[in-house]
Amino acid sequence: MDRRLYEASVRGEVPAFLDLIKEDEDLINQTTYQTSNSVLHIAAKFGNLDLATEIVKQQPEMVSAVNEKMETPLHEACREGHMVLMELLLATDPRVAYKLNLHNESVLFVACGRGQFNLVKLLLAHRSWLLLLEDDRPTTSLHVAASAGYFDIVKEILKTQPDLASRKDRHGCSPLHLACSKGHLDITRELLRLEPDLSSLQDKDGKTPLHSAASKGRVNILDEILSTSLDSAEMVTEQGETVLHLAVKNNQYEAVRYLVDNLNITNLLNMPDKDGNTVLHLASAGKLTAMVTFLVTKTNIDVNALNRKGFTALDVVEISGSSSGTLQLIPTLQEAGGKRCDQLPPGSPKIHRLTIQTNNPEASILVDERPPSPVQPSSRSTTSMAHRHNRRRHSSGRREKQRKLHMEGLTNVRNTIVVVAVLIATVTFAAGVSPPGGVHQDGPLIGKSAVGRKTAFKVFMVCNNIALFSSLGIVIVLVSVIPFRRKKMMKLVAATHKVMWVSVSFMAAAYIAASWVVTPSGKGTKWVRVAVLSIGGGCVMFIFVGLMIMLTKHWLRKLEWRRKREGRKKASPNSSISRVEDDLHYSRKKGSSYSSNSDMESSEKEGIHPF
Repeated sequence: MDRRLYEASVRGEVPAFLDLIKEDEDLINQTTYQTSNSVLHIAAKFGNLDLATEIVKQQPEMVSAVNEKMETPLHEACREGHMVLMELLLATDPRVAYKLNLHNESVLFVACGRGQFNLVKLLLAHRSWLLLLEDDRPTTSLHVAASAGYFDIVKEILKTQPDLASRKDRHGCSPLHLACSKGHLDITRELLRLEPDLSSLQDKDGKTPLHSAASKGRVNILDEILSTSLDSAEMVTEQGETVLHLAVKNNQYEAVRYLVDNLNITNLLNMPDKDGNTVLHLASAGKLTAMVTFLVTKTNIDVNALNRKGFTALDVVEISGSSSGTLQLIPTLQEAGGKRCDQLPPGSPKIHRLTIQTNNPEASILVDERPPSPVQPSSRSTTSMAHRHNRRRHSSGRREKQRKLHMEGLTNVRNTIVVVAVLIATVTFAAGVSPPGGVHQDGPLIGKSAVGRKTAFKVFMVCNNIALFSSLGIVIVLVSVIPFRRKKMMKLVAATHKVMWVSVSFMAAAYIAASWVVTPSGKGTKWVRVAVLSIGGGCVMFIFVGLMIMLTKHWLRKLEWRRKREGRKKASPNSSISRVEDDLHYSRKKGSSYSSNSDMESSEKEGIHPF
């Protein structure tokens, strides 16, 4: 669009606009570069009524013109709240009210999103059919108004079409879900007054509006919903979470206090989710000191409830590692009678079977925790064994996490090697086609190297070519082979890493040789050549020696780790730990991707290991 025309449209200067049109009639049809806005779009956006009137008089068809977002000038007028301008456009072409933009949004939807109440009221009074355009849309004008907190607009829409109150968006959320989540009390009250059963609607995750309010700590919303209906108080999500679970999970202390103080929720306190966790398990896992203290001192919650992993709240705290939160929670739970699972009385009916997972999913150990018969070991040994198995399972989960981190590290190394190899190939290729010392510019040797007979240049060419083609080989191999097992990945990365060393070394040698070629010989320059050779060769050798020392230490650590493991197996060949290690050894022989990793386990304290 012509700059002068754009400026006149923004400022609403009718005389300047008319002068430009007189100079060139085609200017009125120009649009902006990126957004494809016409002059009428610009005038509608900035509320320039006089200019818009003149444009409509000149070309009435521009009222229905669309920009890149498929929006008409009416969309712009409704978004900015220019009522008189909106009436002008509708009077010119009433059909434009029913045009949708690229996101299938009507002018009513746009006005609701911006809170333009007067425009919404006018549109609904004369064109209530606009709401019918949203029948096939998951998100309605009521959704956007309820989410933004525009109470007057919500009331106006409900007067026209109250059925929209139960409509769900693509996430399964009703307008009440959105209002409760954002804390809009007046809108929540209006929707519940219209239909109290809206409080029981569930989204795709099974959450009710009460759950949404609890997750955000909206105490006033909780009070409003529960004073209207108690039916949603005991509803659970797809994950088996109650309103208390969600409040604790999101650390909404005031919401938990309100629910405990105002409701009889004894059954909710001890209700487990799909993982068997009560609200005390969740609060303990999150190190929520105030929440845990409140639950164990102000409620009659079962402090020693077991989840599906066989852990009490005290177990959850101890397993999560030491921290300031842990140091505060352990005495709090113990004072309330909290115990570890191995300290519970024998014959507890709360859990019957514990599954000890190994890195091989087919090799699981099942431990029966029924009350021991007279011929069985004592109750203390049984519960102690269960506790050991619990710790073993926790250790197995930790190893699995380490294995995933190790695989991610190998993938990152593989990607890094590809990038470095491409960089080496680029540098050496450029050096090969533009050799040091330059080329002959005339004569029979035109285009040939000017220093091609020097020994240093010959060294450069050999080293440069080795670096180039070895790096190209690395790239071809790494983009052609896709390993999906850790050991295969280790071997591939280790092999390409060694070739990378060769490529880098020869590139360094090529650089030293090139520097030797371009440095003039003589008394004053000998020390420069020696310095280049010393610095280049010294740096490479220093890094190589340092990495070799690290590798040697790693091999020694791995040998020591293997000796200790064999010693443990010989000392207690029938223990559960030995059986697990045998299963892992079997998995390793079968080529399972879940086999143990001696490199990783022997270097656990170091946090790194070299190739």
